[in-house]
Amino acid sequence: MASIRLTRPTLEVIKVLLTSTADDPAWGLKICEEADLGSGTVYPILERLVDAGWATRYEESGEHPGRPKRYYYELTAVGQQAANQAKERKPRLFGLRSAAEGGAA
Repeated sequence: MASIRLTRPTLEVIKVLLTSTADDPAWGLKICEEADLGSGTVYPILERLVDAGWATRYEESGEHPGRPKRYYYELTAVGQQAANQAKERKPRLFGLRSAAEGGAA
């Protein structure tokens, strides 16, 4: 399993994946918009996350008239654990205050 460098863009993608649910899954364009990053940044990050086992990718099922099928992404248990560790190490990048600043990480 590969290691992931937790750059600011990577953390922005992870933050979007953390907020997605089964009822509101994350797909490429949605991640680009919510992370405020271009597709040339987001898709390589998603591929690295999948290759490292931090995320999974699956195809949209059912009809999708007028547009290409979507590929949905979600964090695996390994990805969830890594995201929680990143929150502890870099709380400000997740919009949190560190314990030293008087907040919970």
